[in-house]
Amino acid sequence: MNLLSLSQKNVLVTGGYGYLGKAICEGLAEAGASVVVLAKSEEKFQTAFAESPFKANIHFHTFDISDTDSIRKGFEEVNKQFGKIDVLINNAFYSKGQSPEKMSDEDWNYGIDGNLNATYRCIREVIPYLKENGGKIINVSSMYGLISPDFSIYQDNNFLNPPHYGTAKAGVLQLTRYFACYLGKDNIQVNAITPGAFPSEEVQKHKEFIESLKNKSPLKKIGKPEDLKGAFVLLSSEASNFITGQNIVIDGGWTAW
Repeated sequence: MNLLSLSQKNVLVTGGYGYLGKAICEGLAEAGASVVVLAKSEEKFQTAFAESPFKANIHFHTFDISDTDSIRKGFEEVNKQFGKIDVLINNAFYSKGQSPEKMSDEDWNYGIDGNLNATYRCIREVIPYLKENGGKIINVSSMYGLISPDFSIYQDNNFLNPPHYGTAKAGVLQLTRYFACYLGKDNIQVNAITPGAFPSEEVQKHKEFIESLKNKSPLKKIGKPEDLKGAFVLLSSEASNFITGQNIVIDGGWTAW
């Protein structure tokens, strides 16, 4: 399966120590990649990967997706340390505010910046490094960039997906298509991965809500972090060299209804 091997590949993952990010990084390292987590807290990184069997191949570099100077400096230093950048995965985001009716302008703008503008900043700043040898960009969207929330299962709890999040994630999909076309001549493939229902361990404590999520999927289950590994390995590998401008939806069939 050499097509899926990531040996000799340097893969950068923004925000790679969270609930889903950790599994993504471990999947890439398992496939042979040298993984660099780009994030703000080295302490959280160390805690997340302390017992990981792949920690020797997973590294940390300070990086703030809200700050262009930090992004620019981060790519420059990682490229110098590791010799090249092969893949960038835009996984990190930040947001605040939830109410569709009472959200402030500040919260709206903050959420758009943390989900859409930050992705653009990272794409823009990594382009010079990927142009050297070709490469890949993988943007993480959300099923709420494709569909609206089912308000019948969200209206009586605190898990309602806010409007600026889905709006920004829809923008990430268009950004993916745009840069796939723009960068194709440079042998850079740009794709997106769109997770569906992957509730955190804390959310999973709310059994009634989780059952509602399961019933929305033809598979009758929620996503587990390890369910994401294969798609990220595929789009990071040579097996995806003729795939660009596409969106892989990993939602247990939620959006197929």
